[in-house]
Amino acid sequence: MIIIDGSEGEGGGQVVRNSVALSLVTGQPFRIVNARGKRSKPGLMRQHVTAVEAALQIGGARCDGLFVGTSEIEFHPGRVTPGDYHFAVGTAGSTGLVLQTILLPLILAGGPSRVVLEGGTHNMLAPPFDFIDRCFLPVVHRMGPTVTARLVRHGFYPRGGGRIEVDIAPAPLRPIEATERGALRALSGEARFASLPFDIAAREIKAAQKTLGWDEGAIVVRQLPDEQGPGNILLLEAEYEHVTEIVSGFGKLGVSAESLAKTAAQRMAGYIESTAFAGPYLADQLLLPFALAGGGTFTSVKPSQHARTAADIITRFTGRITNFGERPGAPWLVDIR
Repeated sequence: MIIIDGSEGEGGGQVVRNSVALSLVTGQPFRIVNARGKRSKPGLMRQHVTAVEAALQIGGARCDGLFVGTSEIEFHPGRVTPGDYHFAVGTAGSTGLVLQTILLPLILAGGPSRVVLEGGTHNMLAPPFDFIDRCFLPVVHRMGPTVTARLVRHGFYPRGGGRIEVDIAPAPLRPIEATERGALRALSGEARFASLPFDIAAREIKAAQKTLGWDEGAIVVRQLPDEQGPGNILLLEAEYEHVTEIVSGFGKLGVSAESLAKTAAQRMAGYIESTAFAGPYLADQLLLPFALAGGGTFTSVKPSQHARTAADIITRFTGRITNFGERPGAPWLVDIR
């Protein structure tokens, strides 16, 4: 039994999600105490419970102490069964984070699967659907499996109501080296909004354009049906030959369109200026598939505490070590062995 203190390291929900995924793949049970111990509201929220419930269903597993607000669970994995699955978070909780929990176990399950997820698709503190689809999954494809994701309906906080559909064609994960971006292909962006004034998106575009200096028309407005709102997100995309980076800014009360756009644009400018393959959020997500492939190497911007915590959990379950190598004047080199 692996015992994990959920307040150590980054101290968030990622500890729970990665532990569940690794338990299903390795067959090792675990117990987490102090789950999400460093959050303002410790304990599991609805989206974390849904992620564990999804894992129970695909993996014939057992989990003791699972309820919203719990700070301790004990998880006993079973055998992962590919198939058709449908999970509803029930709020605007992130569908993407639930998918992260069950994706790798289903990829390695030996048969095709289809997963429908309902809830939030574009919400703060989680990767939006576009990031998963265009940044993360293409790297997974290079490793062997094929995962096709479709956004059926946007789901913004606090309403939720979004829907994504995911088809998984499994294959063994093979180690890769992802150290070079390749040539720049395109710079683009979208300011999406639903059931909000058009002026918000227009101001976001103007502010982002001013900071980035991209070609006029590179960032466009996309109005969504009112019933998918209210909601707003700015997505900035840099597509390279071997990798795509998407930086997002989420509209929320008390944050001006100009401030949101400037912050997102500065983050994108920082990524473009570097030569790293992976931005901070992609780096977090690549650790698990690289470890389950048996190793691999990629370059990254400075690793976050999120990434270092994920690496620690991976070592607990697999014994594989992640080395974050700082190189003066060059991107960090992340090597998993």
